[in-house]
Amino acid sequence: MMLLSVLHIILITIASIVSPHGRAAEKELAVNNHHKNSSKMAAFQSSVHVFLAKLQSFRFEILRPVFLHGFFGFCHVFVLLVLLLLWLRRKFKGANFNRRLLRNSGGSLYHKIAVFTCLFLGLLNLFFCIYDYFWFEFDVWNDGHWVTLLDLAGRTLAWFAVSSYLHSEFIHAGRKKFPLLLRFWCGLFLILSLSLVVIDFAYFRRAGVLEIYDLVLDSGSLLFGLILNYVLFSGKRKEEEDEEKEEDEENTHLREPLLDANTQNTTADIGNVSLFANAGILSMLTFSWMGPLLAVGHKKTLDLEDVPKLADYDTVHGVFPIFKRRLESYVTTDDNAGGKNSNKITTFKLAKALIFSVWEQFLLTGLYALVYTGATYVGPYLIDFFVQYLNGDRIFANEGYYLVAAFIVSKLLECLSQRHWFFRLQEAGIRMRSSLMAIIYRKGLTLSSRSRQGRTSGEIINIMSVDAERISLFSWYMHDFWMVPIQVALALLILYASLGLASFAALGATVVLMLLNVPLGKMQEKYQEKLMESKDIRMKATSEILRNMRILKLQGWEMKFLSKIVDLRKDETNWLKKHVYTSALTAFVFWGAPTFVAVVTFGACVIMGIPLESGKVLSALATFRVLQEPIYTLPDMISMVIQTKVSLDRISSFLCLEDLEPDVVQRLPPGSSEVAIEVTNGSFSWELTSENPTLKDLNFQVLQGMRVAVCGTVGSGKSSLLSCILGEVPKVSGTVKLCGTTAYVAQSPWIQSGKIQDNILFGQEMDREKYDSILEACSLKKDLEILPFGDQTAIGERGINLSGGQKQRVQIARALYHDADIFMFDDPFSAVDAHTGSHLFKECLLGLLRSKTVVYVTHQVEFLPSADLILVMKDGRITQAGKYNDILSSGTDFMELVGAHQDALASLDSVELATDTPTNATGDSSCSKDNDKHAEDEVKGKTDEAGDQKGQLVQDEEREKGRVSFSVYWKYIIMAYKGALVPLILLAQILFQVLQIGSNYWMAWAAPTSADDEPPVSSSVLIYVFVALAIGSSFCILVRAVLLVTAGYKTATLMFDKMHKCIFRAPMSFFDSTPTGRILSRASTDQSEVDTGIPPQLGSFAFAIIQLLGIIAVMSQVGWQIILIFIPVIGISFWYQRYYIDSARELARLVGVCNAPIIQHFAESLSGSTTVRSFNQESRFEGTNFQLVDKFSRPKFHTAGAREWLCFRLDMLSSITFAFFLLFLITVPVGFIDPGLAGLAVTYGLNLNMLQAWVIWNLCNLENKIISVERIFQYTSIPSEPPLTTDSESIKLDCKWPSEGEIILNDLQVRYAPHMPFVLRGVACTFTGGTKTGIVGRTGSGKSTLIQTLFRIIDPTVGQIFIDNIDISTIGLHDLRSRLSIIPQDPTMFGGTIRSNLDPLEEYTDDQIWEALDCCQLGDEVRKKELKLDSPVTENGENWSVGQRQLVCLGRVLLKKSKILVLDEATASIDTATDSLIQKTIRHQFADSTVITIAHRITSVLDSDMVLLIDHGLIAEHDTPAILLEDKSSLFAKLVSEYTIRSSSSYDN
Repeated sequence: MMLLSVLHIILITIASIVSPHGRAAEKELAVNNHHKNSSKMAAFQSSVHVFLAKLQSFRFEILRPVFLHGFFGFCHVFVLLVLLLLWLRRKFKGANFNRRLLRNSGGSLYHKIAVFTCLFLGLLNLFFCIYDYFWFEFDVWNDGHWVTLLDLAGRTLAWFAVSSYLHSEFIHAGRKKFPLLLRFWCGLFLILSLSLVVIDFAYFRRAGVLEIYDLVLDSGSLLFGLILNYVLFSGKRKEEEDEEKEEDEENTHLREPLLDANTQNTTADIGNVSLFANAGILSMLTFSWMGPLLAVGHKKTLDLEDVPKLADYDTVHGVFPIFKRRLESYVTTDDNAGGKNSNKITTFKLAKALIFSVWEQFLLTGLYALVYTGATYVGPYLIDFFVQYLNGDRIFANEGYYLVAAFIVSKLLECLSQRHWFFRLQEAGIRMRSSLMAIIYRKGLTLSSRSRQGRTSGEIINIMSVDAERISLFSWYMHDFWMVPIQVALALLILYASLGLASFAALGATVVLMLLNVPLGKMQEKYQEKLMESKDIRMKATSEILRNMRILKLQGWEMKFLSKIVDLRKDETNWLKKHVYTSALTAFVFWGAPTFVAVVTFGACVIMGIPLESGKVLSALATFRVLQEPIYTLPDMISMVIQTKVSLDRISSFLCLEDLEPDVVQRLPPGSSEVAIEVTNGSFSWELTSENPTLKDLNFQVLQGMRVAVCGTVGSGKSSLLSCILGEVPKVSGTVKLCGTTAYVAQSPWIQSGKIQDNILFGQEMDREKYDSILEACSLKKDLEILPFGDQTAIGERGINLSGGQKQRVQIARALYHDADIFMFDDPFSAVDAHTGSHLFKECLLGLLRSKTVVYVTHQVEFLPSADLILVMKDGRITQAGKYNDILSSGTDFMELVGAHQDALASLDSVELATDTPTNATGDSSCSKDNDKHAEDEVKGKTDEAGDQKGQLVQDEEREKGRVSFSVYWKYIIMAYKGALVPLILLAQILFQVLQIGSNYWMAWAAPTSADDEPPVSSSVLIYVFVALAIGSSFCILVRAVLLVTAGYKTATLMFDKMHKCIFRAPMSFFDSTPTGRILSRASTDQSEVDTGIPPQLGSFAFAIIQLLGIIAVMSQVGWQIILIFIPVIGISFWYQRYYIDSARELARLVGVCNAPIIQHFAESLSGSTTVRSFNQESRFEGTNFQLVDKFSRPKFHTAGAREWLCFRLDMLSSITFAFFLLFLITVPVGFIDPGLAGLAVTYGLNLNMLQAWVIWNLCNLENKIISVERIFQYTSIPSEPPLTTDSESIKLDCKWPSEGEIILNDLQVRYAPHMPFVLRGVACTFTGGTKTGIVGRTGSGKSTLIQTLFRIIDPTVGQIFIDNIDISTIGLHDLRSRLSIIPQDPTMFGGTIRSNLDPLEEYTDDQIWEALDCCQLGDEVRKKELKLDSPVTENGENWSVGQRQLVCLGRVLLKKSKILVLDEATASIDTATDSLIQKTIRHQFADSTVITIAHRITSVLDSDMVLLIDHGLIAEHDTPAILLEDKSSLFAKLVSEYTIRSSSSYDN
C-alpha cells in the first residue's frame, strides 16, 4: 500500500508540473488516504507538500521564456561552435576526397532535402529575429527580451551553418553518410521542438499568454524537425544499399587509374542523361533539377554536349508517332464519313491532332491555370477587409494574422501554379514544333515535281522555320479561350461585392474594350498575313541569290540584285509598319484599360450615389489591375489565333500538295526477274495539263547485266528518261517495271555538307577494302592525298570547295559503294577531262559494274560502242534503239551525232600527231606527275581560302561567348535618330507611372475609410481630378507606344540595309566558307526578332524597372523599414539573375546555332530529294532530321526550365518581402498609419512578385533576344571587296573600254591566303586583242585561278593584269566585271521568266533577245512555249535541262557582246553537234573579240588562234595549235593524242 501511495504521489507531482490544478489533486489524494493510514502518512504527506511547493517554484523558473530561449539558444550555439571547429580542422588538414567520392558527387535526393530543410529553418528563424527586433511592441532590451533575440540569431546562424556543411559535404564532396553528430543533434532538436509545442499548448495557452508568432515558430521548428529526422533515418537505409552497390563497383574498377575522375567528367555527365526525367517531386516542384546545368554554366561556357538530354517522351521519336497517328485517324475517319475535303488534311484536323497529341500537358496546364486564376483574385478580394482591420474594425481575435496568412498562401499558390503552368506550356510548344518539323520534312521528301515547281525551297523552308515556330508559341494561349470568361466573371463578383450595381458599368467598359480589339485584331490578321507573304517572297529571292552569288559577282550584277532585295524589303516594311503601329494601339488599350474601367466604374458610383470608401476603392483598383490581364489577353489571343491560323493554313496546304505517285513504277524484288527495266507504252509529262507530253511512246526492255547508253541532242528528253525510270515524272499512260535496288548519279552534282567520306558511304558501313578500290576506280585517291584532311575534309555547301569534276567523281563513288542492282548515270563524264573520263568509264562502268545493269546518258560518242543497247532520243521519243553498228545505218538521228563527232576528229587528221602516247593510261604520265605538287598547292589554297589555320573550309558557326557586350545594346539603342527618341520614351513612361500612382493615391486619400467618416472632398471633385489624371496618364502611354515602335521600326530598317549591303559586298571567300543557312537564319529569324521582338522587349524592361521603383516608393512611404528588406532581396535577386544568365545566355546562343543546321539539312534534302529517293535513304535522312530537331529542342527546353528556375526563386523572395510588409502593417498601433494609404501600398504590393520577376525576366529575355542583334552585327563587319567603281580622277574609263581587248599578264603570282603557297607562279603573256585563245592543262594546273584573277575574284599578290593598257587593280570591280563576259561551268538560271534570265538589267529589246535565242539554238524551243519570252523559269531553272541552261548563259553573252569573252567549260553538257553549232556562232558573233576558252574537249580549242598550256602554275607552252602539234614532245601534242586515242578506242570487253 505504501508503494502504491508513493507512485500516486509521483504521478500527481508530474501532473502538477503541466497543470495549474495540481494542488487540488494533492488534497484529494491526501483525504482518500487519511482514512487508511492517517497516522503513518501525516508526516510523509507534510514533507511531500513541502517538496511539491519547491517543485512548483522550480517549474515556474524553468518554464519562463527567458530560460527556454536561453537553453535553446545555448544548444544551437554549441552546434555552431562544433561546426566551426570541424571547418577549421578541415581547413588546416586539407580536403581528402578519394576517387569514389568524386565519382559519386552530386548528392542524392535525401541529401538535397536535408540541405533545403536546414536552409528553410535558418530563413524561418531569420524572419522572426528581424520581426522581433523591428516590430516588437515592448522595449527590446528590457524584460529579458534580448535573450529571445540572441536565441533566434543563434538558431539562424546554426542552421545556415548546418546547411552549408551539408552542401559542402554531400553536394560538392560527394559524401554519402550523414555524420553521427548530425544525427544526434537532429534527434535532440526534434525532442526539444516537441517539448516546446507541448509547453505552448499545455501551459502558455491555459495561462492566456501564448503569442501567435511563438506558436508559428515552434510548430514550424517541429515540422522541419520531423522532415529532417525522416530524411536522416530513411537516408540511412538508402546509404546501406548504396554501399553494397559501390563495393561491387569498387571491385570492378579496382584496376583503373586513380586519377581518371575529375570535375570535368562530373559536369560532362549531365549531357548524357535527362535531368528532368530523373527529378524527384521536390526537385520538380522547385525546379531544382536545373541546378546541375546552371552550376556548370556558371563555371564554364556551355556547349551542346553540356546540355542534358530530353526525356524520351519529349524527343521527336516520342512525340511524332503520337501526332502522326492522331492526324491519320482524323483524316481516315472523315474519309470514311465522306465529305468535300474528307481525304485532305485541313487546318481543323491539323490543329485537332496537335492539341490531342499533347492532351496530358493540356489538362495539366489547365489545372494550373485554374489555380492561378483563383489565387490572383484572393488579394483584391481581401484588401477591403484588410483596410477595415487597419482602421480598427476587427471581427475576431488574431484576424490580422489570418488575413496575412491568406494573402501569403494565395501568393504562394499563384507563384507555384504560374511557374509550372508556363513551363508545361513551353514543353507542349516544343513537342508541337518537333511534330510539325518532322511531318514537314517527311512531306518535303515525297513531293512530286509539279508540287516542287509550285513551291520554292525558300517558301518550304519558311514553313518549317517560321510557321512551325509560331504554332509552338500558340501553346502560351491554349487556355485563354476559357480563362478570359472566368477571369472577367471573378472580377465582376468582387466588384459587385464592393460596389454593387456599379460593377455592371465595369462589365460594360470591359466589353467595350474587348469589342475595340475586334477591328484591331482584324487589322493585325490582315497585316500579319501580308507580312508573311512578303517575307516569303523576299526569302525566296535571297536564297536564290545566295546560291548563285558567284555568277552575280562575275557578271557584276550583285548590286542590281541587292536593289531587288531592297525593293522586296520595302514591300515587307510597308506591312511591317502597319503591323507595329497596330501593335502600338493594342499596347495603348492594354495600359489604358484599368484606368478606363476605373473611370467608368467610379463615375457610375457617383451617379448612382454609391458611397466610395477607401477599402472598396482599393479593392476595385486591385481588381481592375487584375482585370487588365484578360482585357489584354483577348486581343493578344485574337492576334495569336490569327497568326496561328495563317501558319496552320500554310502548313495544311503544304501537306495537301501532291506526292509522287507510288504506283508509277512497279518495283519487283531483286532477282525475281531477268528483266531489270521494262517500259511499255509509256507516256510521261512533267506537266500533266500539257497537250504535248515530255516523253511519249516509250517501249524498251533492259535485261539484267546490260549496259544501256542514252544519247540525243539538247532537250531531247535524256534526263527525263532516267527520271521516269526512277518514278520522278508523272505518268500519263503505260507501265514501268523495275527489278532491284537503284543508284543514281545526277547531271548536276548533289553533294551534302560534311565530310567526303560521309558523302561516299552515304549511310553504309565502312568496308575499307571496298572503299579503297572505289576511290582508285574514281581517281579520287590523289585528290584526297592533296586535301589537308584527306577524306575527312569538310565539304562546303553544295560542294563549293570541290571542282566540278571532283564533285562528279564523289557522286560516282557514292553510287559504286552503294552496290545496287541498277545504276543510272546522267552524263557524269562531261565535267571531267578526257583522260579522267576514259579512266572512269573503263574502271567503273566496264570494271566494277561489269555484272550490273547500267543506264548512262552521254554526249561522248566514243562511249557508245561499249553499250549493249543504245537509245537515241529526239523530241521525247526513242527514235532508234539497238547496238552501235546496227543503228548506225538505220536512221539519220544517230548519224547526225556520230557525224558531228567524226567531223570534230577530222580537224586532227590534217596534222601529223605525236605518236608517243602517255606511258600510263591511268594518269601517271610525266605531265601528271609534274602537276601533282601544283595541284596540291591549288587545292590547299582553295580549301584555306576562307578557312582557318586548321584548313577546313567550313568551320562551326561563330558564336560569341560570355556576356553580350554593352556596346551591342548601345549601338542598337542609338542607331535610330542617334538615340534622340530614347529620353522621350523614358520620360513618357515616368510621367505615366507618376500620374497613375497619383490618381490611385488621390482615390485612396480622398475616399473616406468608412461610411461614418466625413470625405475630404466632394464626389464631383473626387471624380473630376481622377479623370484628369487618368487622361494625362493615357496620353503619356500613347506617346510612349508610338515613339517606341517608331524607333524600333527605324532601327530594324537600318540594320537590314547595313547587313545586306555588307553581305553583298563580301568577297567570294565568305560565301565559299559560309553555309547559306547561316545567312538565311540572320535574314529571317534574327531579322524578325529585330523587327517585332526586341523593341517591345527592350521597352518592357525599362518600363518594368520604372514600375518596380514606383512600387518600392509607395510601400516605403507607408513603412520605411521595408527598405531594409528590399535591399537584400533585390541584391539576392540580381545575384540570382547573374548566376542564371551565365547559362541562359549560352543556351539562347545554342538555340540560334542549332537552328541553322535544321534549315540547311532541309534545304539540302529538298535539292537532293531525287538522289535520296533513288538510294532509298528517306528513313536515314528523316532520322538525321529527328536528331537535329532534338539538338535544337534540348537548349530550348532547358532555356524554359532555367527561366522558371529563376522566376520561382524571385517569386519566393518577393513573397517574403510582401509577408514582412503585411506583418509590419498588422503590428503597428491603430491610427499610426493611414489605412487608405496602407491599403494602397498593399494594392501595389500584390503585384510586387510579378514586377520583381518581370524586371529580372525581362532583363534575361532581353539578353537572350539581343543575341539576334549581336548575330546581325557580326555580318555588318564582314571585310568588303575593293570599291565597285573607279573613284580616282586620274583614271577615267572610256565608255567603250576595252576597245581593243588586249590582255597583258605581267609576272602574275597568286595565292589564296598569305600563309599558302603560290598557285600561279610568275605567269607572263599577252592575249592580243581579237584573238581566240584556248587554255588547257590538267586538273589543278591553275586555269580556274587565272580566270578568277582576271575577274578579280582573287587579287594577285605580285604582278599586274593590264587590259588595253589599264591596270585592272586600279579600277572598280563593277567597272571591270560589267565589261567582261563569261559563261561559267555551272549553268545558272534564276526563278522568273526567259526574258528576265537573259536580260536581268532590262537593257535590251525583245527583238535583240529573240536574235540571241536563235543564235544559241533556243529560239525554236522558246517559240513552242505558250508565253514565249514570258515562259516561267522555276527555282534554279529546274524546268529546263542542264544543256538548255548552258545555252541560256550563252544567250546572255550574245546580248552583252563584250570585247572580252571567257568560256569556262561552256559546252560541257551539250552534245557534239550542238557544240559545233555553238562554236560557229561564237566565231561569227565575236569575230572581233578576245575569246578565252577553257575546255576539256580538245576540239573546242583546236581552231583557236593561240593555245596556252598551264602547268604547275607556270606557262609551259604558248603558241598556235599547229606549231605545238608539230612538236611531238609538246605537252599539248600529248593531250591531243590522248584525246584522239580515247575517242577512237573501243571499250568493249
